[in-house]
Amino acid sequence: MKIRIQRNSVRFRLSKTEVSILESEGYLEETTDFGSAQLGYAVQKTRAAEMTARFEQNKVTLEVPAEWLEGWAANNTVGFEGNMPLGDGTSLLMLIEKDFKCLDNVTEDQSDNYENPKTC
Repeated sequence: MKIRIQRNSVRFRLSKTEVSILESEGYLEETTDFGSAQLGYAVQKTRAAEMTARFEQNKVTLEVPAEWLEGWAANNTVGFEGNMPLGDGTSLLMLIEKDFKCLDNVTEDQSDNYENPKTC
């Protein structure tokens, strides 16, 4: 699972295996170790009708409606988007997407990523 944070947006990208686990088990979590502290990031199924996010105890958690995830591993839906009002006139853009193989040369293992539609 990868997370990208930029200003008021957060984007999660999931491999094939991670999409399947999220769909069946309803929860994924990873951490990045900074030595004296860790940053956690998680995706969780929820019964709510809208996507939301929270940041508590050094962990970003994206909550995704369960009905959105039904069949996601097997269908062609790339991902889902939501906007969460922050109460001060701004909002947080939230994205969760299937992770595609890069078209350029990269050193990371991409064997569990989805085929890039631009190569099909």
